[in-house]
Amino acid sequence: MAKKLLALILSVLMVVTVFAGCGAKNESSSAAGGNGSGKDVNIAIVFGLGGLGDKSFNDNANEGANKAKDEFGINYQYVEPKEIAEFEGHHRDFAKEAKYDLIIGIGFDQADAINTVAAEFPEQKFLLIDGEAAEAPNVASVTFKDNEKAYLIGIIAGMTTETNKIGMVGGMDIPLINAFAAGYKAGATSVNKDIEVMIKYVGAWNDANTAKELALSMYDAGADIVYQTAGGSGLGVFSAAADKDKLAIGADVNQIPLDPAHIFLSSVRRVDNVVYNEIKAVIDGSFEAGTFVQGFKEGAVSYTTEGAEKETSKEAIEAADKAKQDIIDGKIEVPSTLD
Repeated sequence: MAKKLLALILSVLMVVTVFAGCGAKNESSSAAGGNGSGKDVNIAIVFGLGGLGDKSFNDNANEGANKAKDEFGINYQYVEPKEIAEFEGHHRDFAKEAKYDLIIGIGFDQADAINTVAAEFPEQKFLLIDGEAAEAPNVASVTFKDNEKAYLIGIIAGMTTETNKIGMVGGMDIPLINAFAAGYKAGATSVNKDIEVMIKYVGAWNDANTAKELALSMYDAGADIVYQTAGGSGLGVFSAAADKDKLAIGADVNQIPLDPAHIFLSSVRRVDNVVYNEIKAVIDGSFEAGTFVQGFKEGAVSYTTEGAEKETSKEAIEAADKAKQDIIDGKIEVPSTLD
């Protein structure tokens, strides 16, 4: 029954991912109850592929914008592109309106579009989240210290495994995902010297079938925990965990509700906090251009066990929380590349 329910959930999510992008602008107007300090502030968001309903970055960014709307009374408009080729046009269309105090792009694959349009409209402020745009006086880029949160995930996995074998299925073999892998491996080996960490890559962000096969191969090789860092492909890892009745770890947002019986932990990028804080900075005049890498200290990354049926041990949580503070205090330097 649990497997059938998970399959149904995954099918619905895949349909939502494919069809959510409509390419049309949508307006979210000022809400009653805002304090009015941002009533004349207009924000535009160009969501990443998959659009709203992705249970990941886009939904999380929308939560941050809605929080700013509720608290400050801002207005914001958004668009959900279907293809990468649409990014530049949407940014340019927003910039041409000359009314937006900030245009936000979600995802590293919007960097080229922002670089081009920001040069054409030097008075328009842009923000790229989870990527690095070219240095410009009107552009801010925020990336995440994914290795930091993955280090804690590794600690918990290393103290939870019963086979001393764990795995990670990444989306692509790129520095962004290698940072996850480096932190995960370092965290696990810091608490379990006998552990084996398997790392494999899908080669795509939307290939759940391949991700499932990779995860199944890890479970068959003795791993009892697999961490997905593969975007939409990661849904295949959860399907494999259900088939094998093993444990899985989610990423980006709390993915535990997708299958509480098998997903016991999830790393989190607080895109909502970044969006909210940058909008607040526009309102109070403290917005800065430049490239910023945010981690635990800035409240940009985290992890959660909320909703999981399997209870994580108190010892594992305490070890992870201690490591988090040590990272903030500079006592632990987490690697961002694999050896």
